[in-house]
Amino acid sequence: MTSPLKVSRRHALALAAGAVLATSPLPRSAALATTDVRAPSRGFNLPGWLDRDGGLAPSAATLEKLRQSGFETIRLPVNGDLVSSGGPATLRRIQNGIRDLVGLGFSVLLDMHPSGELVAAFRSDPDAAGGRVLQAWAALRVVVADLPAESVYPELLNEPPMERSAWLALRERIAATLRASCPLHTLVWGPAQFQGIWEIADTPPLADDNQIAAVHYYAPMAFTHQCENWDASPLARIANLPFPAAKEMAPVSRLLSKLRAAGDEEAANLVEDELSAPWTEARIARDFADLARWSATHECPVMLNEFGVLNFCVDAESRAAWVRAVRKAAEADHVAWTYWELDQGFGFIRSRQSVEGFDGAMIAALLGS
Repeated sequence: MTSPLKVSRRHALALAAGAVLATSPLPRSAALATTDVRAPSRGFNLPGWLDRDGGLAPSAATLEKLRQSGFETIRLPVNGDLVSSGGPATLRRIQNGIRDLVGLGFSVLLDMHPSGELVAAFRSDPDAAGGRVLQAWAALRVVVADLPAESVYPELLNEPPMERSAWLALRERIAATLRASCPLHTLVWGPAQFQGIWEIADTPPLADDNQIAAVHYYAPMAFTHQCENWDASPLARIANLPFPAAKEMAPVSRLLSKLRAAGDEEAANLVEDELSAPWTEARIARDFADLARWSATHECPVMLNEFGVLNFCVDAESRAAWVRAVRKAAEADHVAWTYWELDQGFGFIRSRQSVEGFDGAMIAALLGS
């Protein structure tokens, strides 16, 4: 005689609420790993809209073309300080934006994306900064509660800017704040401090049976962030690094010689350190195999909700090759994904306001075979 299946209270509520959906086939974005939680996939990030005052909304025609192309999910950053200070008007704008996206058939990751000011506050007074995040979710959970749980996924805090132990404590408090109003929504969280794929290894899942762990992947940074222009990082001085890459390759040797001739040992050493072993499709695949093992061990679905290559000085073939390699490695290990991002430095279309200027090679790298 077999033992009866153990069903949690929240799972039972979800089954009751979703009984009508139970006979429908799973969407392609359904994730799979070790639980019945569905992770949204085949997506992109859409910053610059609801995470700032005067943000630019995408046109309906652009969104429709993206949906028809095969994209299923949008990760939508919001700014906690704006949520707390903006009042009902800000909440209505967020809710209306998400409703429009869901109406077009997208799943939405509602990403609490801290501003630079809040990141700095975590360094100076982490308790007060955590309180600001909790205050924002206390306001925003009313919006989430009124949106369909099968389509909208609150993400607790992007790249939690604090030590691991402090984040684990705050993570539970945020989850409890959301659960007070949103018992059926799947909660998304990432490891501190950078949400890097390597940081998940020693991070336990939430004490919750309806969750997805989310990581970011930009390795090697010397490739994905070459020619970045927003700080004084040596990445700004690295250009034309290919993928795949090894120190012995001619383009890499030329880059190292050029940097050293200019006296830029910092940038040259960064390239050498990151290419201490070759960066290849096989190396990327090993990283995602490790992520899949964590998922199986903890019976927690996983997703990759940021990965991308800055399009300032990289050759198009290398860029598409890296994106395809990461996307395929994720899918091979049942890891859902959303690309960073749509139409800015990492983007794959020229403008969110136009249906022209779609990068066919990048879209093929993301959605092709």
